[in-house]
Amino acid sequence: MRIAAIDIGSNAARLLINEVTEPKKGKPQFTKLNLLRIPLRLGMDVFTTGKIGTEREKMITDSMKIFSDLMKIYKVEHFRACATSAMRDAKNGPEIIKKVQESSGISIEIISGDEEAGLVFENHVADSLDKSCAYLYIDVGGGSTELMFYENGEMAYEKSFNIGTIRLLNGLVSEDLWKQMKEEIRKNINSTKPIVGIGSGGNINKIFSMSKTKDGKPMSSAFLKKYYKEMKELSVAERMSKFNIREDRADVLVPALQIYNNVMAWSEIEKIFVPKISVADGLVHSIYENLQKK
Repeated sequence: MRIAAIDIGSNAARLLINEVTEPKKGKPQFTKLNLLRIPLRLGMDVFTTGKIGTEREKMITDSMKIFSDLMKIYKVEHFRACATSAMRDAKNGPEIIKKVQESSGISIEIISGDEEAGLVFENHVADSLDKSCAYLYIDVGGGSTELMFYENGEMAYEKSFNIGTIRLLNGLVSEDLWKQMKEEIRKNINSTKPIVGIGSGGNINKIFSMSKTKDGKPMSSAFLKKYYKEMKELSVAERMSKFNIREDRADVLVPALQIYNNVMAWSEIEKIFVPKISVADGLVHSIYENLQKK
């Protein structure tokens, strides 16, 4: 069975296509056939003007046509397309969704921050966690940051904050919003067990690969602070050259590191795992599980 997920974020749109096989014994296997990322940067328009501009509107409709064609080529049987923070805030979001439906046949759902966070739960993050620790799942996007706190294998707290990399780049995160996040974390994320971070999103994945950390091993909070300090002093062009990264990654890495460092400091986290999970992965799992229920 082939399942696809489309995640339209504030920074980029992603199409993930998975082949799901069901062995006679054991759990279903999810094999990635293709992952395509297009840096739409919807948040650059929405968070400053309140709507998606003409140029980016065309980028969305063109991208969805490409996604639609790819799904046909791969003979995808089931898919779901979801949009998050930027599309939630865009005044002309519903109008663009209608145009996309007409031009590509893709129906986009706008989901809440809490639902976005909950989708990652579909990856069964909690299933394999060591019960001797508590875990804070941190997903940093362009428009928002999702936090989910697990203790004893159960989700004890979840919250979405309008603090994201694109908002920070545009100077749209107030001190009050940072203060609110800090107070929420101090109040709700504490445990008698050591708290460990779990990071997701393109930025933490890029930092993880740059760190040369072995898969399955955590990065230290000290390492993230060091990277933040080093990158903050460089221009975008210097970051691109020194770390061999694209421009649309080089500019958002510093605000992403700022968010991770603050969240980890306020929750007293000293290490973070990066298991390469995403909203798109969660969408694929949720589609599969809903099909099984039927």
